[in-house]
Amino acid sequence: MSSTSYESSAEAGSSAEPAPVDPQPRSRPAPYTLPTKPITTIKASRPWAPLNLRSVWNYRELLYFLIWRDIKVRYKQTVLGAAWAIIQPLIMMLIFTFFFGKLARIPTEGVPSGLFYYAGLSLWMFFSNSAMSGANSLTSSTNLITKVYFPRLIIPSAAVLAGVLDFAIASILLFPLLFFYGFGVNWRLLLLLPISILTTMLALAMGILFSALNTKYRDVRYALPFLLQVWMFVSPIIYAASLVPRELRWLLALNPLTGIVGSYRAALFGQPIHWGALAYSILLTLIFLSFAAYTFRRMEKSFAEVI
Repeated sequence: MSSTSYESSAEAGSSAEPAPVDPQPRSRPAPYTLPTKPITTIKASRPWAPLNLRSVWNYRELLYFLIWRDIKVRYKQTVLGAAWAIIQPLIMMLIFTFFFGKLARIPTEGVPSGLFYYAGLSLWMFFSNSAMSGANSLTSSTNLITKVYFPRLIIPSAAVLAGVLDFAIASILLFPLLFFYGFGVNWRLLLLLPISILTTMLALAMGILFSALNTKYRDVRYALPFLLQVWMFVSPIIYAASLVPRELRWLLALNPLTGIVGSYRAALFGQPIHWGALAYSILLTLIFLSFAAYTFRRMEKSFAEVI
């Protein structure tokens, strides 16, 4: 019975008329062809070209993200968290106060030694830590550089700017110390923000320059800590610039941190500001930042190859 039904269905199917064929078949869309010339060409800019801040501004959201990433990584799985920004300069202040203030009795221009050292150390630690973070930023972001296009200047900039939060936290302790030692509010405190921005620019110049050099010359990871250690002792961090003999002060003036640290302390303690030294520090910082940006642009095209 099943075979009979099968034959019947087969005969019925054979007697069915074939489907009509469209005499004019529909035209298929032409396949997509790539353009002969690329729509967008990504290449490193000329090293002598001016700094293109517009491209950095277009990627500002990425800059904010990298800053926030560096801040979270810095305090991840820590017990004290952001308190380390105060603990480090505070412990160093106690050590320098005991050895240089109590034992060596180094004069601090009439300022209590603890306050004098904490002001200089908080500024110095922000500068040195930010410079180190910026110098190591490119080598620690290999996957990001080799896979995604964006202005490479964002990476060391984010590493340096992430340290601003530590400096702001460390500076909170300064104001209770000022009132404790009897220093009142004066108009020079308004200069703290411009001086802090100037310090950030100097740290940014260090981070940009040594991050580019670190991609090609791995000696930077050994040379930069030693350079920063020497730089601390040739800067008026743990001593006043007035202790240097007059005939040697021109050497001290070649250091841009001399005018920055001196003006920072003068603004805090209500002392006269040496405007000439501050102007000289501004000039040196701008020259150094321009040179760092030029070197970074010149080496930028080879980052993905040598990193």
